[in-house]
Amino acid sequence: MTIRKKLLATLALSTLGLASFRAASDNERYFEIAKNLDIFATLFKEVNTYYVDEITPAKLVKTGIDAMLRSLDPYTNYIPEDDIEDFRTMTTGQYGGIGASVVKRNGKTVVQSAYEGYPAQKAGLLPGDEILDINGVVVDKKSNADISKLLKGQANSMVKLMVTRYGQDKPVQIDITRDKIQVDNVPYTGMISGDVGYFQLGGFTVDAGKEVRAAVNKLKEQGAKKIVFDIRDNPGGLLNEAVNISNLFIDKGLDVVSTKGKVTEWNKTYKALDVPLDTQIPVAIITSSRSASASEIVSGVLQDYDRAVVVGERTFGKGLVQATRPLSYNSQLKVTTAKYYIPSGRCIQEIDYAHRGDDGTLGKFPDSLRTAFKTTAGRTVYDGGGVAPDVEVNDREIADITRILLQKSYLFDYATRYRAEHSTIVPARAFKLSDVDYQKFVAYLQGKNISYSTDTEKALADLSKKVKEEKHYDDVKLELEAVRKKITVNKANDLQRFKPEIKELLEQEIVSRYYFEKGRTEAGFDDDPNIIAAVAVLNDPNRYAALLKPTGQAASAHKSAGTK
Repeated sequence: MTIRKKLLATLALSTLGLASFRAASDNERYFEIAKNLDIFATLFKEVNTYYVDEITPAKLVKTGIDAMLRSLDPYTNYIPEDDIEDFRTMTTGQYGGIGASVVKRNGKTVVQSAYEGYPAQKAGLLPGDEILDINGVVVDKKSNADISKLLKGQANSMVKLMVTRYGQDKPVQIDITRDKIQVDNVPYTGMISGDVGYFQLGGFTVDAGKEVRAAVNKLKEQGAKKIVFDIRDNPGGLLNEAVNISNLFIDKGLDVVSTKGKVTEWNKTYKALDVPLDTQIPVAIITSSRSASASEIVSGVLQDYDRAVVVGERTFGKGLVQATRPLSYNSQLKVTTAKYYIPSGRCIQEIDYAHRGDDGTLGKFPDSLRTAFKTTAGRTVYDGGGVAPDVEVNDREIADITRILLQKSYLFDYATRYRAEHSTIVPARAFKLSDVDYQKFVAYLQGKNISYSTDTEKALADLSKKVKEEKHYDDVKLELEAVRKKITVNKANDLQRFKPEIKELLEQEIVSRYYFEKGRTEAGFDDDPNIIAAVAVLNDPNRYAALLKPTGQAASAHKSAGTK
């Protein structure tokens, strides 16, 4: 036998052995699946028969399914038939309803906002209205989910709300004709200044790409020469819409994202298939720590191709792709099928769900284990921890007093009162509360519970406890009491000390009652540190260009710019 024939024979035997091994391995796996399903079924039968109290079979099984899937990752979920409509709303942005956000607060059902142009707003429902009943059903003991189901329904059907309203003695009945509600992916488009346009991207449901295209075209028609693209807090959505949006800013034919998973035939590289909208207009894309998934594809793609300067915070770090699979009885499984990789080759997944500690805890990829990749221009970027900004801007930490005012809805409630007492206000960007107006708000808070413990007070309490344990309290009690009194005095002045930030948030809340969420956005332009930083970068061409070059070249560019 020739050497070649021996090699072929050996290879054939090896292949046969491998196939036999795989078959045996598969058989063992299928036996394990059948065995454990049988154990689960017999266990469930015994629990159902002998457990001391009555159980609800569907609820118990769902608890088991949810716990099983939770051990994998937070994105693999079981969707029972009852929740299919909510899932469709998440992916399509459409539902039948009244177009309002309603929350439970201190046992009351309060309208948080009514969306501009939709049935609730057209019928006269106002933020701050308390809903007493829906179609005769009293809602004081209903959950948020129950209330949502009562408000939703087929388009053109009628829903009757009985509400109480600030400034009116008797409840008011509001009749609303439901309609098809389409949640906008782009909730705001407008000009910040003379040639700087701005738009927000809030979701990645169907047609998100078309909405972004329309937004950019609108801004260019209004004179925009530079674009601020705000993708903060966007949790992601449809992968193909992330591809479509990226394609608007990069050349046709370029790779956008690749997916790789266990089912190799599902692996795919998505390319920019269309002629781009604009590959030259300067773009600053704003991200936050809650920008995730599809948001990270878009921001990562624009960074990898040096197409935009990323401003803000490091993104969430979700580099996983989900697909839905049909199950019996009209239920579905949303399952993680792959990781995605952006053009530089990096995967930005931060948490390693495949490897848990002995106690079940999860770990993040440490900085020391992150791999360096290169953008098209040669800039260094890293995997394993979201998309890092080119210009880091951390959100401001609000004061304790401000947090309490938000948590207890005092800003919200005062805006409700202000709207009832003022029929109109100036345009959103021009609206400012005077010092007299602010003092009226301070007077409104008299008698309200705005008590809170500062971090300093908590640390002081811990210190007091510690010195008492060590028998040194008598030695330092006078000093501790002096510090405690000083803190108390300072807290009493917090409404004045933190007046700028409280006033800013109160102005935005009031503006939203007249100009809706678009007005709230415009009212924040002058005070938003991320927008201010993005505009500053766009208005400095040398800095913008330098940020998109490797570090050495960027330094040279700065030096050259300074010697002209």
